[in-house]
Amino acid sequence: MSDTTRTSPDQVDTGSAGSTGSTGSTGSTVDVLVIGAGVTGIYQLHLAREAGFSVKLLEAGTGVGGTWYWNRYPEARFDSESYTYGYLFSKELWEEWEWSEKFAGQPEIERYFNHVVDRFDLRRDISFGVKVTAAVFDEPSGTWTVRGSDGTEVRARFVVAATGNLSVPYIPAIPGREDFRGAQHHTSRWPKTPIDFTGKRVAQIGTGSSGVQIISAIADDVERLTVFQKDADWLTPLNNGPITPEEQAELKANFESIRDTLNTSPSGFLHQIVMRSGLEDSPEDRQAFYEERWNGPGFTKLTEHYYDMLSNETVNAEWCAFMADKIRSIVKDPETAEKLIPKAHGYGGRRPPFGTGYFETYNKPNVSLVDINETPITRITEDGIETAAGVEEFDIIIWATGYDFGTGALNRLGVRGRQGLPLKEYWSDGPRTYLGVATAGFPNFFFPGGPHGATGNNPRYAGDQVEIVTDAIVHARDHGHDVIEVTEAAEEEWTDSVNNSTMSSFLESSYFSGGNIPGKPIKQLLNPSGRWKLQELIREAVQNDFPALTFSKATERKSEA
Repeated sequence: MSDTTRTSPDQVDTGSAGSTGSTGSTGSTVDVLVIGAGVTGIYQLHLAREAGFSVKLLEAGTGVGGTWYWNRYPEARFDSESYTYGYLFSKELWEEWEWSEKFAGQPEIERYFNHVVDRFDLRRDISFGVKVTAAVFDEPSGTWTVRGSDGTEVRARFVVAATGNLSVPYIPAIPGREDFRGAQHHTSRWPKTPIDFTGKRVAQIGTGSSGVQIISAIADDVERLTVFQKDADWLTPLNNGPITPEEQAELKANFESIRDTLNTSPSGFLHQIVMRSGLEDSPEDRQAFYEERWNGPGFTKLTEHYYDMLSNETVNAEWCAFMADKIRSIVKDPETAEKLIPKAHGYGGRRPPFGTGYFETYNKPNVSLVDINETPITRITEDGIETAAGVEEFDIIIWATGYDFGTGALNRLGVRGRQGLPLKEYWSDGPRTYLGVATAGFPNFFFPGGPHGATGNNPRYAGDQVEIVTDAIVHARDHGHDVIEVTEAAEEEWTDSVNNSTMSSFLESSYFSGGNIPGKPIKQLLNPSGRWKLQELIREAVQNDFPALTFSKATERKSEA
């Protein structure tokens, strides 16, 4: 962020003072190197160590948690139920940790990941403050050399890039950003020191999942808040609340049942699918059903809806009309209300956000909404933002403009596979993967939680991928192999199935297809065939000794034999 915004010393994590755990080392060698200490990387570190591999994890920040380390903005919180997001590999962990809210806030989430790392003594294998800048495959030895910006160099048999989808912030190239004399903050690079918004004139650009959380959190503190919106989304209430003692006891008593449900659920939630079409109900019953969904928690608006809500245009349109009426009933100014109602997509066409008091915030006299399609931003000035309507002065600009999703972090690692081929070049027309975990021409390199990944609760889906990666490297070790590589045919079959899926409903403007990044290929970045299909293919792969993968000895070992 320092190249696009003015920053204070604590705004960008340098990995120097304050880091814990081990520091970067030069010339070390391990079986498995993990990149990234988020929910996926921590699980991979744990499983690799449990399987008996020597392992090291490199993390760019000074603490663990990944997305939940970097995103510290006010009211940052889960929109997946807290107890469905945590780890399921330990009953003792489940019983000893109590989430205070159904949808926990960032400080509590970060504490959880630190607890896990310390509870299982994982910190000793983590090097903090190490931003990976190069990962190069050596064909004769079948190993990777990974280098960090601090001089760290690690040689590893297997590299697992658990770099995540929500890790590379995106800021649009608006002229004049470097000229602004006030403070600028992207939601995903929020300073550890809280920002004082009291009496400040604040501009927020972006109204996605992060943006809608922060708006209502700061509105009462600021002198004036101007929200710049590009695309309205179908936001519904999060409906958060504390977890009662009775609910805590029930969660603890039913660990096995909850674990089994989460491990097999298509969404990765405890939600129950409604096995009927919306058209089976009367119009009156549908309206009552929509009211129940509106008042339900988080993603139940999507996962406990009529099973054909996403595929049946009539049902989807009626549900959208219901939500539009809700917005009009909450927002007092009719013009503002209409700006907040999506016109270009139905529910599920983009990632639905969830908020608390979001629409009500626009009834406050110090909050205004600007549709940048009608009133585009022309430039950032020294003192504010210039639009087609003129210049407005601000003290703080918040960039809630999202991420380079899916491929963003992986393309920045400097990965080079066989014959020095850069991963970024190989993926220049979009990612090519096998089950969202490996790509041809890059042996012993895996990326669970990356492109062609989650279409549900992220830790559950990425956990499935971590487990097949671990199974594959254990299989290689137990059979005397050094090198694992996916076949081009398997990669092509999976990639084509992802890109050609009729179940894909995401628009070209969505970050799920790369449409938010200028010049990025418009390709599917999720797995629209769903978790059940992925799990089916994983089971078949494991049961049949991984037919889509080739296992071999490294060239130099063949010559020794």
